Amino acid sequence: MGKTYFLGIDIGTQGARVVLVDDAGELIGSSEEGFPLSEASREEQLPDQWWEICFRLLRTVISEAGKQVDIGCVRAVAVTSTSGTVIPLDEHNRPLYNAIMYSDPRSAAQGVRCKEMAQRWHPGGYSGFNASSGLSKMVWFVETFPEKARSLSKWVHAADYITGMLSGCWGITDHTNALKSGFDVKDEIWPAYIYERLPLKKEWLPRVVPSGAPIGSLLPSLCTELGLSGAVQVVAGMTDGCASQVASGAVSPGDWNTTIGTTMVIKGVTLREITDPGDRLYNHRHPEGYWMPGGASNTGADWVSGAFGGDLRLLNEQAGQLIPTGQMAWPLCRQGERFPFIAPQALGFAPEGLSLAERFAANMEGVAYVERYAYELIRHLSGERVKAVFTAGGGSNSETWLIIRSNVLNLPIYKMKYVTGAVGAAILAASRTHFTSLTEAGRAMTQIEKEIRPRVEMAAGYEKSYRQFLQTLQEKGYIREDAYA
Repeated sequence: MGKTYFLGIDIGTQGARVVLVDDAGELIGSSEEGFPLSEASREEQLPDQWWEICFRLLRTVISEAGKQVDIGCVRAVAVTSTSGTVIPLDEHNRPLYNAIMYSDPRSAAQGVRCKEMAQRWHPGGYSGFNASSGLSKMVWFVETFPEKARSLSKWVHAADYITGMLSGCWGITDHTNALKSGFDVKDEIWPAYIYERLPLKKEWLPRVVPSGAPIGSLLPSLCTELGLSGAVQVVAGMTDGCASQVASGAVSPGDWNTTIGTTMVIKGVTLREITDPGDRLYNHRHPEGYWMPGGASNTGADWVSGAFGGDLRLLNEQAGQLIPTGQMAWPLCRQGERFPFIAPQALGFAPEGLSLAERFAANMEGVAYVERYAYELIRHLSGERVKAVFTAGGGSNSETWLIIRSNVLNLPIYKMKYVTGAVGAAILAASRTHFTSLTEAGRAMTQIEKEIRPRVEMAAGYEKSYRQFLQTLQEKGYIREDAYA
């Protein structure tokens, strides 16, 4: 049987990427292009500019891939983007206004109001609204531009807009995009407070389906222009964070992903929804009915370029000879932590008198201790075992750091070959059109590049140091003795 191929599209903040992946997860083609950005791009961008660039990338990838594979075997396409970016459309599905970006701070006051409304009128549902939430931006637009709002027909997220342009199917979104627009992913409803107590209308809100659900086919005109068959299915998309989690391989209960970039983001899959009284975690809905909890720390790898801009390869080698260091360091670059504990007064720390390599190693250990604390919190709240950690981000490129983290966690760590939102979208495209589920697609289409396992003696040494790290946090007043409260 011949190969089948899947397209993944990622609409980012600064540009777009399109990939073509086969049913074994091999990357056949990839192309990306930046958006023309200005000072205002943090607040608003042009959806039609996204589409123009997206179509150009599709044409490039398919044209190049056609030289080596049968593009008549392209089966499906999916789109990923940020959930907080929303676009108001008129009755003809044309933008009434620019895309209101997730990073636009102008809806801060509306975010506070949405949070209060959710907590009062829909307790138990999602209430983590702020300026970056889709719901806050919808309210801001209606209150700021009442004349334009009279022509409003529907709200769409960034991924939904590209999905609509591909398929002609509008007014449909997925669970992961809908969450921060106020959808109750547990009870599968738009809570009444959204349209009874906020200035929004029920008919403006999209129908919500699981990510990966087929919702239409690629428009015939696009098939002709791209040289594809008319049998290319378009499926419901997913947020960029969740798509990257899928690409990392963390798709089954007990699987978790840590991405260490500027910050550290931890996402995984559980059988049951995690209820966190401390409001440190939130839950997306897995397409198979599981839960995809996650949280984002202010701790990450931003300290590396700031203080260690020299020969990182040499520093990593030197650090590898020093671990475990037994030193207590926490490279928090700005005041305050939000996950796995909330401590707005928290400041990073490190011992005096360390060499550059010693401080580099101790900082990597400190991030690993915070990562372990997060997974212990998750185990405490969920009652479920963390089976394996899949990793991505710039921090995963350090062999020494992978060894530290595996031994601190006392778990295997897997670094996957292709971990991008676009590849996650391609796996999602295959999940219900070629495979029977996202779990099956993830297992078939993710490839392990590197596997690190803990060593008995090193793990034992880090167990002692981790307990000392927790004690240090308690002494500084950052966590309580009841560590997971």
